[in-house]
Amino acid sequence: MAPVKVELPPLTAIDFVPHALHATERTWSETNCYVDVWIEVLHALGLDPVAAGAFTLSCDFEGDQWSFFKFPPEDLRTLFGLEVAELNVWRPVVDHVEEQLALSRLCTMEGDSWFLPDTRGVAYRDQHVKTTIVPATIDRPGRRLGYFHNAGFFELDGDDFDGLFRLGDHTDPAALPPYMETIRLDRVRRDAPDLVARAVALTRDHLARRPSDNPIARMAARMMDDLPWLADQDLELFHLYAFGLCRQCGASMELAATFVSWLNAHDGPGTESAADAFRAVADGAKSLQFALARVVRGRSVDLTGVLDGMAAQWDAGMVVLDEHYGR
Repeated sequence: MAPVKVELPPLTAIDFVPHALHATERTWSETNCYVDVWIEVLHALGLDPVAAGAFTLSCDFEGDQWSFFKFPPEDLRTLFGLEVAELNVWRPVVDHVEEQLALSRLCTMEGDSWFLPDTRGVAYRDQHVKTTIVPATIDRPGRRLGYFHNAGFFELDGDDFDGLFRLGDHTDPAALPPYMETIRLDRVRRDAPDLVARAVALTRDHLARRPSDNPIARMAARMMDDLPWLADQDLELFHLYAFGLCRQCGASMELAATFVSWLNAHDGPGTESAADAFRAVADGAKSLQFALARVVRGRSVDLTGVLDGMAAQWDAGMVVLDEHYGR
């Protein structure tokens, strides 16, 4: 079978330029595997991922972690006409990927970072870490794959191809199939004249669904309770803890800030102070992560100031948005 690929602009790992949301000067240049990969997929499709940022306004503290935030499929449909649905994995994964691409569709799939060379120095050939990728080009006879992952577009081949798809020496009949989604592109809307109006409607919806109290205040209380326990943990567990709280809180609020700035530019001024407040939360989360690292190293730190400041900024930003978009 000849190599197949979806109808996208020409993609090569060496020429791909990531979206500005992944610029190194941002406080959180990466968010989580699902949001990051969607940022670059939307970017490659000629769609603006910033316009889809309203969902960050309804993020919450879930009791032991901040929301693992994701672009909701219904938001992507409303804004861009993308149809995202779970794929029933009843055949070998490589068969599904090949067929979806032949149908000019993309798909998300869970994969093992052990076989993803873009994670070299972090997980590649070192740790088995579940992550989400979006294959975009496949050459099955040549055992080559082009894929979106994290903050870019990459390529793999050979044994990495076999390992990712559990082929050849990596076949494991006992392995559970990965979670996959189809992304239908046949109804994509680019340059829709009512994009801002749709984004505003989503803003109102997510504001109405935001936590009824201050989620950062609840996160602060949990962190203070966790400090004695955290002081006895190793750095590996600290990184997991910090990812679920500091990074998810900070990254979601930085994306919220960028989205609110987009609203300020496209729907009229008056909300930039909310964007500034959310950026302050994102910066505070980064400071918080550094402080917690000192706790694990046996040092005594006072988190009260940074946590109180983050909570106050969350309130301040939401007050401004309520004035403009609250029901």
